[in-house]
Amino acid sequence: MITALSAKAALVEQNLLLLNRFKAKEQVGELVRQRCQFVDDLLKQAWQDFGLDAQAIALIAVGGYGRGELHPHSDIDLLFLVENEDLGKQAEAALGQFITFLWDASLEIGHSVRTIAETLIQGRGDVTIATNLLEARLLAGSEPLFDVLYDSIRQGDFWPSSDFFIAKRDEQQARHAKASAFDLEPNLKTCPGGLRDIQTIAWVAMRHFDAARLEELVQYEFLEPQELEELLECQSFLWELRFALHSISGRDENRLLFDLQRQVAELMGYEDATQLAVEQLMKRYYRTVRRVMELNEMLLQLFKRATLGHTKALVIQPIDAHYQRRGIFIEALNNELFNNAEEIVRLFLLVAKNSNIKGIYAPTLRSLRLARRAQTQPLMEHAGCRQVFMEILRHPRGIAALSLMHKHGVLSAYLPAWRNIEGQMQFDLFHAYTVDEHTHRLLLNIERFSQPEQKEEFPLGSVLINQLPKKGLLVLAAIFHDIAKGRGGDHSKLGAADALAFCKLHGLNDHDGRLVAWLVEHHLVMSVTAQRRDISDPDVVADFAGKVRDAVHLSYLYCLTVADICATNEKTWNSWKGSLLRDLYFSTQRVLARGKEKPVDIRARVREYQAKAKKELLRRGIKEKDLDALWQRFKADYFLRHQPNQVAWHAEAILKHKHDAPLVLISKHTTRGGTELFVYCPDRPKLFATVMAVLDNKNINVHDANIMTSKDNYALDTFIILEQDGAPINQLSRIQSIRKGLEKALGADSPKLPRFRKLSRKMKPFNVPTQVSFLPSSRHGTSMMELIALDSPGLLAKVGDIFYRCGVTLLGAKITTIGERAEDFFMLQTNEGLQLDVTQEMRLREALTHALSQPVTN
Repeated sequence: MITALSAKAALVEQNLLLLNRFKAKEQVGELVRQRCQFVDDLLKQAWQDFGLDAQAIALIAVGGYGRGELHPHSDIDLLFLVENEDLGKQAEAALGQFITFLWDASLEIGHSVRTIAETLIQGRGDVTIATNLLEARLLAGSEPLFDVLYDSIRQGDFWPSSDFFIAKRDEQQARHAKASAFDLEPNLKTCPGGLRDIQTIAWVAMRHFDAARLEELVQYEFLEPQELEELLECQSFLWELRFALHSISGRDENRLLFDLQRQVAELMGYEDATQLAVEQLMKRYYRTVRRVMELNEMLLQLFKRATLGHTKALVIQPIDAHYQRRGIFIEALNNELFNNAEEIVRLFLLVAKNSNIKGIYAPTLRSLRLARRAQTQPLMEHAGCRQVFMEILRHPRGIAALSLMHKHGVLSAYLPAWRNIEGQMQFDLFHAYTVDEHTHRLLLNIERFSQPEQKEEFPLGSVLINQLPKKGLLVLAAIFHDIAKGRGGDHSKLGAADALAFCKLHGLNDHDGRLVAWLVEHHLVMSVTAQRRDISDPDVVADFAGKVRDAVHLSYLYCLTVADICATNEKTWNSWKGSLLRDLYFSTQRVLARGKEKPVDIRARVREYQAKAKKELLRRGIKEKDLDALWQRFKADYFLRHQPNQVAWHAEAILKHKHDAPLVLISKHTTRGGTELFVYCPDRPKLFATVMAVLDNKNINVHDANIMTSKDNYALDTFIILEQDGAPINQLSRIQSIRKGLEKALGADSPKLPRFRKLSRKMKPFNVPTQVSFLPSSRHGTSMMELIALDSPGLLAKVGDIFYRCGVTLLGAKITTIGERAEDFFMLQTNEGLQLDVTQEMRLREALTHALSQPVTN
């Protein structure tokens, strides 16, 4: 009699054997079937050992196990089919021992005990149960019981074919709505284009045709032989991924988690080259799921025609001599139409011209796929295709057509460089999508700017998009802005060269071509300037204005920048970034309008801000002499870095603050889309580090810091803080907790840096080398430093502590987090108020690099 211990050992040995065969590149389909056979034999032996073969019970494999496929740690789904609910004591005891044996053998089982009547009732009420039953397979026990169930679930009243199709289609649509095919950590089973999409095709075919295998769809003329080959190739790759993922994780894990991706790539034989091994793996994955999605869409359309043929036919509307609209789909009237390459592109021009068209009819999609793959040169090499493409680009609904071209691989057939970025991922936490999908989303964002309902989220973009001389140039710049990623070198410069060549080939004039190329080359400049430079500094704005040159370039660049940021990931865009970009836009616009006239008089601005703040404070009952005495203690730089309403808020609170404890203010209203935090107290060592430590432990993001002291050495520090999701901090209890934490820490005699939060699971796979660089500074007595490092817990507190130990005073900071990378900008001077010399810069660089390059301990 087999024991649970020996069964467990046999399973471990079997998994190890299969893993070695996997490493030897044996067919994964054979491996998952052999594991299934091994488990079959184990269960049959145990079934006999516990005397269950003498009972009126059928042991049935259902679900994935019923299909005869088992990955290393997949669940074993079982149905114990009984004649009636009362098994009898002997049978019940034996069945209980059998189930316990399976658990003790470390088999992850999912099981149910039901009569035939119960099974059919539950199956009719739940399409998931019905689906599992379709794949039922008898392992041992009562064959007559199984035969009754098998025949019953194939009767017409048990999920009629049409009802089953609708239920599985709706189930798939709900599943797709929950995730993107291009998630950073995709689920191999449930994401669009994953294994479940292939299984859905098989299930619908099984119910409608009683087809046991995908191969049978060829004889039913639902799949062409080459389409079947493609589908099975995609399934095999996804199986390889799942097999490797189970083996690495040691569990039934279907999510390609960041901390597993590198190991999975290594196990599957990928090696680092120009692209990282993990990026090569994921590129193939994303390309595979795109192919599955297209085949799935086409086949479900064909199934719909077959299963719902008795329902109301789709309305047909003629378009021209070659095309018609069938419902929401465009249909070619001649399958040979796409032998003319120009027609491949013209199909999408008709999509742009007909707003009712949302997709391509299945037979036309099949013809399009064949024609697309038959092309021996890029479509843009054909003069006729170029002419049609430019019509699409200039059409108001051109982006909708480009979106469909991308979906069905025609954009890559047209533009070879696009093919190179399809499925190209970047192994980081900032870029949530592949390069092609990011660019696709950028195009959709440009389209959103024109929609009235988006005016509240994009107030400036919705105005500028309609003022651009040629929207098509912005669309072209969007297409090329990241097209050179993955080649090595500066992708902006390489992409600009590609864009210029494309524009010349397509007959654009020199001015338009240079504008597109300029946008591609400089598409990051506005974002970097707004988020990582001090845009209250007139020199920074003037330098940016010099790069932009004129108001037209500025408007194009603003629209491209906002659309680009919003398309990077769902959490990147927030009110804070929107406010920074708008401020930079209007500041630059004023500089460009002034041209070479004299710059703003600094003293005049200080007087203006003081006058506005004083007017409000006098209205509130503040005495003028008290206010003047306070402001005498402040340096001019304070008034330049704060708006009049901030100056008034700070002054009133300071004058009413009568005791020696630190003053901590947290605004009730948002400032530039964030929450303003103001700290006033006698300046002290490690003040910045202490504030950062408290905020970090309260899971607060800091985005901006103005660090300054009064003439009598009081800190006047202002921070813009946000929640982790980018929202302002407005919950009263949250504000009180932050204020109390800061008051306590700043009131301590000798504060120590606390223990910081643990590094998150997602961050652990990343190694960001610490880089410290000093930039040219036009400010007297000020050094500009950029820091790139892993965004580990307590980073800013550690940086502040190092500034203190190196005798450096922080004047201001711009804090930018890009996924796992912190890219921060600091304005510094020595404790004596001087610019850092070369020796001091070197000492600070070495201290930061040493401290921040140490392994993060948890």
